Amino acid sequence: MHVVVLAAAAHPVVEPFAGGLESLTWHLVSGLRRRGVDVTVFAGAGSDPDLRAHVLRTRPLRLSDAARSDVSMVPEPWLREHHAYLQVMLQLQRRDDVDVVHNNSLHHLPVAMAASVPASTLTTLHTPPTPWLEPAIGIAAADPAHCSRLVGVSEHTAAAWRHVGTVDVVRNGVDVDRWRPGPGGTDLAWAGRIVPEKAPHLAVAMARAAGRRLRLAGPVGDRDYMERCVVPLLGDGVEHVGHLDTTGLARLFGESAVTLVTPDWDEPYGLVAAESLACGTPVVALDRGGLSEVVDEATGVLVDPASPDLAAAGADAVLLAERLERRACRQRAERECSVDRMVGEYLARYEGLSAGRVA
Repeated sequence: MHVVVLAAAAHPVVEPFAGGLESLTWHLVSGLRRRGVDVTVFAGAGSDPDLRAHVLRTRPLRLSDAARSDVSMVPEPWLREHHAYLQVMLQLQRRDDVDVVHNNSLHHLPVAMAASVPASTLTTLHTPPTPWLEPAIGIAAADPAHCSRLVGVSEHTAAAWRHVGTVDVVRNGVDVDRWRPGPGGTDLAWAGRIVPEKAPHLAVAMARAAGRRLRLAGPVGDRDYMERCVVPLLGDGVEHVGHLDTTGLARLFGESAVTLVTPDWDEPYGLVAAESLACGTPVVALDRGGLSEVVDEATGVLVDPASPDLAAAGADAVLLAERLERRACRQRAERECSVDRMVGEYLARYEGLSAGRVA
């Protein structure tokens, strides 16, 4: 089987990963190759050399002065990304050696042009509906002539898209061989991009209400938010330890009593929670999006985001969560959250698509 994987172009697929989408792509490609699948990858510049990825790039982007001066001219990075995916899809129209195209990007063109490609297509939905992607999926789903499939990274995400078509579920996975159990500790952990929707400031409030030290890890995705809302909170038991790779994050989770997950939006899946469980560390999470599919009563505590005092509710949840068995957290990760499970489920869907079975 020959599978083409289209990654998102905004960030390279390399550790330390920019987010869950990049992590999923890297582990999916690596897992498929371990199973003997021939994989061709298109990804952003600077991706892991081991992926042997073709760079999603339009080079050079030739625009006349007249085109640049047009009032409809969009920002050039957007235009470059658009033409990069256009270029790839036009190439795939001429390929008869591909069985499945797995669109793991957030761009609308691979969906809009899927029917023009001889291979069957599968699109993974990583986010709630967006104004560019939703109409493209709606049009493609109404075309019975093409063998294609939609997959959400959680039941929550799948349900958000089912008004435009049939959406299956393949939950994200983590490499349980690299995310190993740790001894635990007394401090709390938080990891993710430093952006408003991940709301690390809420984690700080919960940690302070619980009287615990907190270590924040992750890249700064919004410098203004970092300077206004996070930097003033650092010190007095709260530390930003930087953007850690898998080894560093596994050590952070494994040496912590509880991991806080505090999204200020409906988290499509909740990869940080799965990573924490693999390290044997219980989770306290705001009950938003797909997190209730990752964490159960034996492995964490879900906090109502509408609680009138989130800091106090989070502090109470920490006391409950740290009494949970670390072994149960690890077992749930092995059973429900592993990369091997994820890769196997995708491979089964590829095989169904290549045989012309969409259901």
